[in-house]
This record gives sequence, C-alpha cells and structure tokens, in this order.
Amino acid sequence: MTEGTDSEWPQGVARHVVERVDSTNAEAQRLAPSLSGPTWIMTREQTAGRGRRGRGWSGGADNFAATLVLRPEGGPAQAAQLSFVAALALDQALTAVCGPYARIAIKWPNDVLLNGGKVAGILLESMGQGQGVDSLAIGIGVNLAAAPDPATLEPEATAPVSVLGETGHQVTQDEFLDLLAPAFAAWHKKLEDFGFDPIRTAWLARAAKLGETIIARTGRDSLTGRFDGIDETGALILQTSEGRRVIPAADIYFQGG
Repeated sequence: MTEGTDSEWPQGVARHVVERVDSTNAEAQRLAPSLSGPTWIMTREQTAGRGRRGRGWSGGADNFAATLVLRPEGGPAQAAQLSFVAALALDQALTAVCGPYARIAIKWPNDVLLNGGKVAGILLESMGQGQGVDSLAIGIGVNLAAAPDPATLEPEATAPVSVLGETGHQVTQDEFLDLLAPAFAAWHKKLEDFGFDPIRTAWLARAAKLGETIIARTGRDSLTGRFDGIDETGALILQTSEGRRVIPAADIYFQGG
C-alpha cells in the first residue's frame, strides 16, 4: 500500500458525530471512560475550542473540529509522538483536498501551514493517574471554509488561512474526516511497526523553515537560531549563537511573521 491511496475507514475505529459541542477534546474526556476502542469524535459546530497553553481555537460552523481518542501503549513520551503522526496525517489529507499546487508544510510543534498561513492545529491532552496515560485525546482543528480574524490573534502569530480561501476548493467536514482517519491509521501503524525514526524522517521532509532562522519562546526565554530539525524524542534542535540547544516545548515564530 502506498501512502495516500487507502481511503477506506480504518477497521476497529468508531465515529461519533455531534451537532454542537463546547470542545471535542472536552467531549472526549467525558466519553473516554465509556469507549471500547479508538473513536473519532467530530462536531458540526464547536463553541469553545482550545489550543495550546489554554489559548482559544476559533472555528466556524463549516470548519473541521474533531478529536481521536486512543488508549496508547507506553507513557507520556510515547504518547507525544502521536502529535507527529497527526501532523503527517493532516499533511496527507490536506494535500488530497488542496491539490498539487498548494504549498503545505508542518510547523513545529503542532500546526500545519497552507501557502505560508496557519490552516490547522493539533492539541494533545492525556487522561490518567500520575505518570500513566489511560487515554489520549488528539484534537484537530482545520479551517476548511473560513479563517479567524487576524486581529483576534496574539502579535507575531502566523496569519490564519482557510482551504476555501487559498484554493477555492470546498470540502465538507465528513469528507475531510474520511480522508484524515485512514491517513492517521496508516501513519500510526508505521509508528507501531517501525518506531519513531521513519515518522521523524517523513516529518522533517515536510517541516516549515528547516535550516532557516526561527525564534523559539519558552515560558522564560526567547531564543533565535537556525532550525536544525528534531531529535529522536521530537524535541526541537536550534543552533544558536551560544551553541546547540534542544528544546522540548516552545512556541515558534518566524522572522518577518
């Protein structure tokens, strides 16, 4: 099987669609104890979507908001690798709907870009006791039909775009999920069969600004340097004027926006 050719719904994965919900990740947390296996939870309208570090995620009624609930093996480090699986699946699904002339790239750690603008985001939230991960919610939001007003975003944030606005292509929420779910399943199987290395290689082939100067802001520091890739854990590798830094978590900004 080649990547991108299998569009059948993945075996053993459930689909749960709700008309309106505060957040699909919040709904995932509510439903997780009763789920018997992997489940995609999609909503027609999300009223209080969440992004990283408690930020809001603005989504219109025709945009895509869904969460995949899994019970991953291993601990938090293994669960975090599924963010890269989700990014590759998003890249694959967006390539299918946007066409060959669209420029799609993955922005570390959790965004997907279309023609240089942010079109999608990923949010992982774990549920469990202590260091264990009983369930994992992989939330995905995609601007299919409309992008939020840039004035509502923080300064220096990557400008938002939509699939419709950039390509003129209309795609429904159901059509997108039918592409995303099998893409995720295929990349997830590759992770399970071969480990993180092929996921890392594929991710780097699609990485935005690889080899270029970026700004990484942690809770305390702002570091500028050359984006040299990610390590075997998925942490950012930044070559700064003071040497090589490995950064497990940060917000990334591009020079000039």
